[in-house]
Amino acid sequence: MVDIPGTGETGLSARYSAALYALAFEQNILGEVIGQMAALGSLIAQNPELKRLVDNPLTDASRIAPALTAALSEQGFLPMIRNFVNVVITNRRLAELPALINGFAAYVAAKRGEVVVNVTSAQALSDLQRTQLTARLTEAGYGSVKLIEHTDASLLGGMVLQIGAKLYDTSLKSRLNRLNYSLKGAA
Repeated sequence: MVDIPGTGETGLSARYSAALYALAFEQNILGEVIGQMAALGSLIAQNPELKRLVDNPLTDASRIAPALTAALSEQGFLPMIRNFVNVVITNRRLAELPALINGFAAYVAAKRGEVVVNVTSAQALSDLQRTQLTARLTEAGYGSVKLIEHTDASLLGGMVLQIGAKLYDTSLKSRLNRLNYSLKGAA
């Protein structure tokens, strides 16, 4: 099994990430590919229609591939990024695209010696929260930190941090679950 040391990324995400990284490095366009993969992730996250299309497992990928490729071309994405998306679609992995983009970011961070921290919160982090979290993690000895953010409204509040194999869960959802279990035990 392929894995990205220190990130928790394994399997499919690690294979796609390693292949894209190697190809971009070989063609000497790594910096551009890194920036455009981040832009692709932002595009999917900020466009509700595109996000719904990508997340829907019933989406007929063969029908949307030409339209998606044309849209990426209009947005100025490199042919390598468009080809990457086409490979993902051809391999019936469209629903995995956001995870593959995050996996690529984790792979790049690991190559740069950064500590990858997956942050899941009920709402998107503000710039102040992001800065404070990065400062606290640096103080805790994690050195150069790369945050990969996710949102999950079911957490209700707080956040879940995953740093490699370590998981720190301060979400309101898990606190309520722990309280529920302790009340059941007391009865």
